[in-house]
This record gives sequence, structure tokens and C-alpha cells, in this order.
Amino acid sequence: GGEIAARIVEMLLRAHAKVVVVSPELGGTMADLLADDKITFVKSKFEKSMINSQMLVYAATDEYSVNKVVHAAATANNIPVNVVDTPELCSFITPSIIDRSPVVAAVSTGGASPVLARQIRTRLETLIPSSYGKLASLAADYRDKVKQKIDEKKRSKFWEFVFKGPVPEMVFSGKISDAKKALDLALEDSDMLLEKQGEVYLIGGGPGDPDLLTFRALRLMQQADVVVHDRLISTAVLDLTRRDARRIYVGKERANHAVPQNEINRLLVDLAKEGNIVVRLKGGDPFVFGRGGEELEELVKAKIPFKVVPGITAASGMASYAGIPLTHRDYSQLVIFATGHLKNNTSNLNWKSLAQPNQTVVFYMGLKGVKTICDKLIEHGLSGDTPAALVQKATTPEQKEIIGTIDSLPELVIEHDVKPPTLIVVGGVVSLHGKLNWFDADKKKKHEPRLF
Repeated sequence: GGEIAARIVEMLLRAHAKVVVVSPELGGTMADLLADDKITFVKSKFEKSMINSQMLVYAATDEYSVNKVVHAAATANNIPVNVVDTPELCSFITPSIIDRSPVVAAVSTGGASPVLARQIRTRLETLIPSSYGKLASLAADYRDKVKQKIDEKKRSKFWEFVFKGPVPEMVFSGKISDAKKALDLALEDSDMLLEKQGEVYLIGGGPGDPDLLTFRALRLMQQADVVVHDRLISTAVLDLTRRDARRIYVGKERANHAVPQNEINRLLVDLAKEGNIVVRLKGGDPFVFGRGGEELEELVKAKIPFKVVPGITAASGMASYAGIPLTHRDYSQLVIFATGHLKNNTSNLNWKSLAQPNQTVVFYMGLKGVKTICDKLIEHGLSGDTPAALVQKATTPEQKEIIGTIDSLPELVIEHDVKPPTLIVVGGVVSLHGKLNWFDADKKKKHEPRLF
């Protein structure tokens, strides 16, 4: 009647089982199930005669002697029995279930470690969207139509086309009507099976730590035929793309553009026209100083379908991992992201608005122009002792934080040989770094093994 038994009962109810619970008393969850008329309750201690014609028997008491009697009675009646957390008294194992009905997957360790099975299930759930059930139901709706329209030898290829093409993403995005239209078009012309529609996925790869990727980004990265990536994409993130995908590096650095932007735009169009699923992988978020909008404009002109997946932008990742909150009631009520990419040491930034108290300013790509940035802020009224920080390779194991003021920042860059990618943070929130730098503290103690 307790909470462990309640979890089993809830699982059985999802499988449309009729459940009888035998117990001297019921816990809170089980009482709620009874109140909702979802279970039958027998208020009693267990008796062997209670087991006769059931399909399954579970024992979930905290008394081994009782569980053993339940096991013996079920076994005598040839009824499968499971005694929770006691593999030697189980004639079957209940796996950890990934339920995307009608799609169901199960993970089992044969009773060796249910906790490990649950962890594996959790990881798999991140790769299997909840809408997979809707996709399976859609396929079921079209099964007879496909049988009537497409030759048996081509059916498998048809469904491969459907599940690898744009239809799943339409379903995952809730565009069921669009998915049906796409399926209807495919059925009208079976020659479409021999054609491959190209598409571009513009994906934010985050600030560096692969654990910060979104579930959707990871899923689409696994579908890529070609991956076009820049220099800010960490190796750990790139390794999560399909192993057999072609990788094209188009990284840009100041005064050293491996591939000019207009050529990148054209490359995406050409690759998609060849029928490829193209993942354009950009560091941070593609719409925050990532020139993602320019690339999409070119795709729109060429009538190439695309999707955009946001990523954790560098400033947000840096703030969390460096212990420098972007806003704080006592220090900052406004945050501004600005480009520090200065051409000929000049900038048309609104320095007056940037040099205001009680706000946080994060400069992207400002390392080379750090002296100009600091000078301009002081020139427009910001005090030279305003806290400032340099955060190099944020969220990665190589992260380095250098704390100073806007007066000292230019010298600190030289003294510590700071390299890109580095963000510049200006504002009172920087003073919280010493108190909140959990990531740095973890790095210093990483050699100390500990359980908690």
C-alpha cells in the first residue's frame, strides 16, 4: 500500500491493467487512486488463497518473510511474480519503460541495478521526443494507403524517406496537417522516393560545454549529411554529430577568414540543392552576433527549407559558469550585449548608454579592442574602478577568469596572455565572482574524490 507499490500500480494502469491492492492500509498516493476508482482495495493481510487466476503478481512490502510467501503462492499457481528489489524472488523483471505510445521501449539490467536502468532510460528519453507516439499514429493512419499505392518492394524505402525527411519534424513541431500534406504528396508521386529534399538546420552549439546543448539540437545534429561549423564549436560538441557526416570547417578569426561570409551563405544553398540535410553549427546562439540572419536570408532567396534551433549564448553560459550574474537586485537592473569588434580602432556604439551605472555590459569579440572599449567607457562617465572581468573559453575545462577594473583590464590582457574566445564583462556584478564561482571551485577540487 506504500509509495513503491503506488509507482508499480501507476505503471500497470497505464498498460490498462485491472489492479487489486491487498494491504492493511494505504499510503497517500494509493488512497488517491482508490478515491478516483482506479484500483480495487482489499484491506487485509496477505493470504495464500488470494492468489488464484491473476495474470501478474507484485509483492512490494518491506517484510522479506511476507514477500517470500507471496512468491511461493504465485509460483505454485504458475503465475509470474515480481518481488521488488529482490531478484532471487522474481520470475520476471519489470524494465524501465520509455513510453511514447504506441512506441514503447524498455531497458533492463536483469535486476542487477534498477537505478542504472532508470538512468539509461532517462538518457534515451532525451533522444526520443515525446511526439514520437504521434508520428507512429500518423504512420498507422497511412499504412493502408501506402499498401494500396506503393509496390511492396518500395514500401520500406517509402517509410525510410518519411522518417528521415521533414515529416517527423513537422509532427514534433505540432504541424500535423503539414505532415499529412507531405505524406499525401509523396503518395501522389512515388518518384519522390528517389529524390532527396535538401534542408538546412541552423543550430546554436552553445558556449562550449556539450551538456548545454538542447535536446532538439542533439537530435537534428544526428540527422546531418553535412556539418558546416565555425571555430567556436568545441570538439566535444562536434563529436555529437553523425559519425559518417561530412564536416566542413568555415571558421573565421579576426583578419583571417577561412571562408568569407558570402561564400558560406552560398555553400549552404549549394549543399542543400544537392539534396543534403545540412547542419550549420554555430557557437553560442546563431542570432546573437552569429550572422545567422544573413545566412537565412540567402536560403529564403533560394527557397531552401530551414529550421532554427537556439543555443545558450556565450554571455549566458559565461555568467553561470563564472559566478557573475548578469542581473542582480543590488548591482544591475539592465544587461546589454554589445559587439567589441572594432574596425580601425573605432566604433559607432552608443557609448553614453553603455557607460551607465547599475547595469551589466558584455562585450563579444572585444579582446583586441579592449583598450579602446575601456577608454571610451571612462571617457563617457564610467568610473575607472568599475569592476570588470575577462572570461576565456567559458564553460569549458580551460575556462579562465581574470578579475580587475576597466582601468586595469588592458594591462591584464597582456599580463595573462589572454586569447580568444574571451568575453569582457563590465559592471558591479563582477564583484560577486569570488563568492559565486562554483565552477572554478570544482576545478580546483577535482582531484579530490568525493561522493557528495
